[in-house]
Amino acid sequence: MILALYIGRRFFGLVFMVSLVFTGLLLPIDLMEQLRRLDGKGAGVGDGLRLAALNLPAALYQILPLIVILATLALFLSLARSSELVVVRAAGRSAMRAALAPVGGALLLGIAALLVVNPIVAATQGRYEREITAWRTGSSSILSVSEEGIWLRQGDGSGQTVIRAARSSLDGTVLFEPSFIAFDADGTPIERTDARRAELSDGEWLLSEAKVWPLGTSDNPERDATEQATATIPSTLTRDQIRDSFGVPSSIPIFQLPGFIRQLNDAGFSGRSHRIWLQMELANPLMLAAMVLIGAAFSMRHARAGHSGMLVLIALLLGFGIFFLRNFAQVLGESGQLPIALAAWAPPLAAILLSAGIILRQEDG
Repeated sequence: MILALYIGRRFFGLVFMVSLVFTGLLLPIDLMEQLRRLDGKGAGVGDGLRLAALNLPAALYQILPLIVILATLALFLSLARSSELVVVRAAGRSAMRAALAPVGGALLLGIAALLVVNPIVAATQGRYEREITAWRTGSSSILSVSEEGIWLRQGDGSGQTVIRAARSSLDGTVLFEPSFIAFDADGTPIERTDARRAELSDGEWLLSEAKVWPLGTSDNPERDATEQATATIPSTLTRDQIRDSFGVPSSIPIFQLPGFIRQLNDAGFSGRSHRIWLQMELANPLMLAAMVLIGAAFSMRHARAGHSGMLVLIALLLGFGIFFLRNFAQVLGESGQLPIALAAWAPPLAAILLSAGIILRQEDG
């Protein structure tokens, strides 16, 4: 137990150090990217730095497997150079047992990231998405999904229109049973329009079987209401704006994600990208453990055995390969070409089996 705690403590220390290095690399790069995006919008360095700081936790969280494999390689290379691995072997511990401490540490790190870091990343990423949308479009959000249905907002300086619909098409451009409530610049409702169906086309909503209530010009809107077989309402929304308003799945905390997926399905949207993100988050502890085993398989050799640089390079290439294979499987899962469970769980399980086989193949007792 003392040896396991010693190795685990060094492992967590190296994870922290590698994370600091990546923070120093990613923050200035992201700052330059934010300043480029906000060029011409009146934003200063302080605005770009705030956006970069909000985006940093998500970037570090995304590359956590790469941080873990680099920390693992640094750990076992340092143990090999100081001959501590020789002492561990002389004490009767096998290579697999010596790797259990960092593997257990990686599993604990993955669970802590899922339960603690994920909500923090979701909060910062959600704040980042709202601020970047505000800089681009002038409004914080144009779409939200709730148990009551879908809510959209459109308009300009002369007024706003709030739209509620029971359901929609997958891209949000066809609404079923929508209600349009128009407000003037002072926030006073001036008109309400209900329809059986509304479709977004060329800067306007095309309504079928519409009923219009003049709220601002009539003392009895129901008496003066008119029914129309077809009607149009000008719109400032585009298909891309509606799609981008969903944000990214990482902006939703893991505890709220199942409920949000259910609301998306009830509203008619496809929640496949959110479902695969949920499964990949649940599989993340296994992914971190796989990275530790990959690093251990190629670095648990005595320094005098030679070829350490080549083995470290192979471990890095294999780790990066598994990391990008996982991202590729995520893309295939989102497009429906792979089952969600297979896309999320197969890469880490395959990496664990491969690296464990290499370690067992090298066992000498």
